[in-house]
Amino acid sequence: MTFNHVVQFLQTLAPLAHLTPAEISILKTPHHLHQAELHLNGKKYPAFRIQFNNARGPYKGGIRFHPEVNEDEVKSLAFWMTLKTAVADIPFGGGKGGVIVDPKTLNEKELQVLSRAYVRAFADHLGSNIDIPAPDVYTNGQIMAWMLDEYEQQVGYHDPGMITGKPLELGGSLVRDIATALGGVFVLEEAVKKLKFKGKRIAIQGFGNAGMNAAKLLAQRGFTIIAVSDSKGGVFDAKGLNVDEVVKIKDNTGSVQNYSSGKKMSNEELLTLDCDILVPSALSEVITEKNADAVKAKIVLELANGPTTPEADKILHRNNILVLPDILANAGGVTVSYFEWVQNQSGYYWKEEEVRARLREKMTEAFGKLWSAWEGKKYDFRTATYIHAVKKVLAAERLRGKV
Repeated sequence: MTFNHVVQFLQTLAPLAHLTPAEISILKTPHHLHQAELHLNGKKYPAFRIQFNNARGPYKGGIRFHPEVNEDEVKSLAFWMTLKTAVADIPFGGGKGGVIVDPKTLNEKELQVLSRAYVRAFADHLGSNIDIPAPDVYTNGQIMAWMLDEYEQQVGYHDPGMITGKPLELGGSLVRDIATALGGVFVLEEAVKKLKFKGKRIAIQGFGNAGMNAAKLLAQRGFTIIAVSDSKGGVFDAKGLNVDEVVKIKDNTGSVQNYSSGKKMSNEELLTLDCDILVPSALSEVITEKNADAVKAKIVLELANGPTTPEADKILHRNNILVLPDILANAGGVTVSYFEWVQNQSGYYWKEEEVRARLREKMTEAFGKLWSAWEGKKYDFRTATYIHAVKKVLAAERLRGKV
């Protein structure tokens, strides 16, 4: 999604949320656009850190290493992070970072050099009470560890809360590895209760961290995973897949399609499969106006960022399909990042059961507030979620005297 889409989205939302031109201006204007040029082996790598809004707390958002990263994309993602932290009701704002690089072309030493260079470039703008990065596309706990070490060398003191998604040994939080999936499962369970929904058949597009963990967690809860897919394609069994076996096949062969007991299918076929719940957990914009009418699921749980286009949203709503939007459904990741930050700030670390219980409480509360705000409205659940988030950000700006 380009930033022009963000602006169009705010204009569309304006009459429903009763936004004034001044409020729209505040919502669409990032606070800071930081840029740098990182140097490695004689090559230059453009880098960004965009701090969108901190009315509700320090800027928060991941850093992605990807050859197609650009300022417009990072700015859009920073805006959506502002809304996501508001939906999750955690005291953060929104930010995002990126480097234009293909990390697959770098060895481990080069990756470390680049990671440290990123922190040196933006160190003055980071910190546990300023801006708190996290992993994103093609970054991970090890990269966060290098970045933490570099930051602490730059400032001369320990500040583990300046970055999240760290290894446990450096102050990371338990449950972080499954947080996105587990948060989504908690949201789905609440929606099923509200709807008194009996359907148990689930199709999951994407079998990375979020999709794979969602499959495991949902199977443990009595749901039947009838189809999963990865970038190479999918596999289907109407009687239900053996999730543990699919995970082994994926780990050993690189693709779920090598699961021998099911029927092979494409990612496109999975999206329109006869199922009860569809979980897009990989790419953006996979449900479009071209295939939305063919979606047979009655609930869509968006673990991916932006898997449904605005045009498709209208069709799904018309067909009485409940979409649990990404800024709620996948907010478990940033929520456990918040828990990590809290533990870093206090120097006291929680057991796994406590993190899980706190995550359930946060996701359940967030869903409940949104459902109450949406019931009886003519627009879709996503719109209600956006209005709720925007109003929370503006309330903080108003109390600060900015509106």
